[in-house]
Amino acid sequence: MVRSVQDIVDDNPDLVNYFKYQTGGYASASLIDILRPFIPAEFTNWREEQRAWHEAAVMFDQSHHMSVTYIKGPDAKAMLNYLSPSTFSNLSTDRGKQYFVANPDGKHIGDCVLHYYGDDEGFELISGNPLQSWVRYHCQTGEYNVEARHDPSSPLGKGHRRTKYRFQLEGPNARQILDDVCVGGMPELQFFRTAFVTIAGCRVHILRHGMAGHTGAEISGPWDEMDTVRDAILKAGEKLGLRRGGTWAYYSATLENGWIPTPFPAIYTSDAMKAYREWLPAASLEGQMHVAGSYYGEQIEDYYWDAWSLGYDKFVKFDHDFIGRAALEKMKPQPHRVKRLLVWNEDDVMKVMASQFGDGPIYKAIDMPLAFYGLPQADDVRSTDGRHVGVSQWCGYTVNEHRMMSLCGIDEASAAPGTEVVITWGERNGGAPNRQTERHEQTTIRATVALTPADALSQGRVRATL
Repeated sequence: MVRSVQDIVDDNPDLVNYFKYQTGGYASASLIDILRPFIPAEFTNWREEQRAWHEAAVMFDQSHHMSVTYIKGPDAKAMLNYLSPSTFSNLSTDRGKQYFVANPDGKHIGDCVLHYYGDDEGFELISGNPLQSWVRYHCQTGEYNVEARHDPSSPLGKGHRRTKYRFQLEGPNARQILDDVCVGGMPELQFFRTAFVTIAGCRVHILRHGMAGHTGAEISGPWDEMDTVRDAILKAGEKLGLRRGGTWAYYSATLENGWIPTPFPAIYTSDAMKAYREWLPAASLEGQMHVAGSYYGEQIEDYYWDAWSLGYDKFVKFDHDFIGRAALEKMKPQPHRVKRLLVWNEDDVMKVMASQFGDGPIYKAIDMPLAFYGLPQADDVRSTDGRHVGVSQWCGYTVNEHRMMSLCGIDEASAAPGTEVVITWGERNGGAPNRQTERHEQTTIRATVALTPADALSQGRVRATL
């Protein structure tokens, strides 16, 4: 009998302890390792690959790590609209959508990018395994006339041939490269608008994207045309400094674009979610998450996120009925945590790094460019007078900012840029009994609250750290 996530819940009254100390869970190193057969950690070196998206251009290969679910049918639009606070009032075939789902209590389950290709072809849900699991559950168990086809990531697919390739082109020279490689040039597109273009004789779908204020694009098309399109882009980019980006650079890019990957999905409690947990295999991502870091919640709900803490509140629209609507309406006027960047104090970072040498206590090592060692990371953030004010998650370094940074959800009262806070770094009891973490001592790292670089640009600021 296949074990389910509900079996995990039934067997472990202390879910915090289970997800903190289970072995084999995901961490930063395992993300890189499971993709090595498909995408190298570095094509050249991660520092220059990071520089490329600020100084020239970088192309990331997203063809292998993101699962995709394709949905079509007479009820597809109604079902997807009911599952999400995102509005479908502006749904069209020429724009992408930031799509996310919440549980009946209004807590976040997952998010993805959604494309709509018309009633005949239907919808494409890209990335976000917890969201895709929730959507497929409703396809299979709800009274909807829909067809769903799951295209798992290459590591999970076990030899399965992917449907589409997917690349991301980013940097100040990305627009010129796209102009040169697209027949007739790159069309003028607003952010998150889409179009079809022709590259090297192939029909290519492009999503106007970008993480540093440049005209970047996500590029996709049939799997069999991947090599043709990739080679054409690389050739066009030779004279413009285009580099290929490996997984180290790719996963560190989110520190600058401000997206918080893989928040802990709010599925493990509530009787209303029990049937879903019974459907969801224990071998899923949701059953294998490893919560690392210094934050220890009293209950598993303490690790849940909501739309405000992830910066998705602007996408919540009460123009339709959806799961979690009543809860989100009650939450709207209340104080919230909001998404911010934490810029780590350089002296405290150097203290941790220096502890790896000589005598004295050894603190939890800070790896570069990705410092998180769980999926998700959850580090305690406190005010300078000792109050718990937030949780730091995705942490690491980019050479463009010259700093260690982390993305976090933080109380509004402590969220003003320039506010000083303190991160606790490392595990209780020196990491024991966590066999995936080396022995160490806890310490603290001072940090300054800032806007993410993407939010800073949108507000006319030059750098997030100013």
